Amino acid sequence: MKTIIKPAVAVLLAFSFASGAFAEEFTKGTIKKVDLKAKKVTLMHEALKNLDMPAMTMVFQVADEGMLKKLKKGENVEFVAERVGGKLTVTKVK
Repeated sequence: MKTIIKPAVAVLLAFSFASGAFAEEFTKGTIKKVDLKAKKVTLMHEALKNLDMPAMTMVFQVADEGMLKKLKKGENVEFVAERVGGKLTVTKVK
C-alpha cells in the first residue's frame, strides 16, 4: 500500500508545481487601450502558452483595478493572464 501512495503523491506534487509554473509565465504585450470605466485593458500580445492562445489583440479584465491606473496606451509590458471565474484576466503586470 505504501508503494502506491508515494508515487501518487509525487504525481500530484508534479502537477501542482507545473500548473503553478505556467500561471506565473509572463508574456510580452503592448497596451492598445485602457478602459477605466469598464475595468479592462486591450493588449496586443505574444502567444499565451498557459492559455493555449496564439498571438493576437484582445481585451482582458484585470484582477486589481488599481493596476489600470499604472498602465498607459502604447506602453510595452510583460503580464500574466489567467482564467479567473471563466474570464480572461490579467493578474500581474511588470
